[in-house]
Amino acid sequence: MSSKKGFELHQVLNYRTDLERLRKQEFAAARQDLDQASDKLEQQRNEAAALARDFAERNGQLNSVVELQLYADFFARKREEIKQQQERVTALDRILEDRRDDLVQATKDKKVLEALKEKKMQAFRQEMQRKERDFLDETAVQKKGRD
Repeated sequence: MSSKKGFELHQVLNYRTDLERLRKQEFAAARQDLDQASDKLEQQRNEAAALARDFAERNGQLNSVVELQLYADFFARKREEIKQQQERVTALDRILEDRRDDLVQATKDKKVLEALKEKKMQAFRQEMQRKERDFLDETAVQKKGRD
């Protein structure tokens, strides 16, 4: 690695950095989707619990089979909505895990290239120090020879 050439894999490192940034954005979006779905699930559960309390309070006051059927239908629909939302939360959780794995892999790939770049830079510095030492030694030998 010469001072004129620079790091040969700089473009690859830039790509890996951009890829990591993209994976972070995808992970954040997946986390937001999961959080929203979880909030909606919690809201639906709270609504079902409120309905159950209302039903328990009014149980003795319900006069017709129609009212009982309405509650039963509503409970059934609410259970189905909760089940579907739970499945959505589960699916979004799997997606979040996939995004996390992608992010971890992208970060590892970038770090490997950064470590390689640092090794190359360290080797370059050592080579330059060696050349400078050799030059100074040669200069000292030549000066000693003239004296």
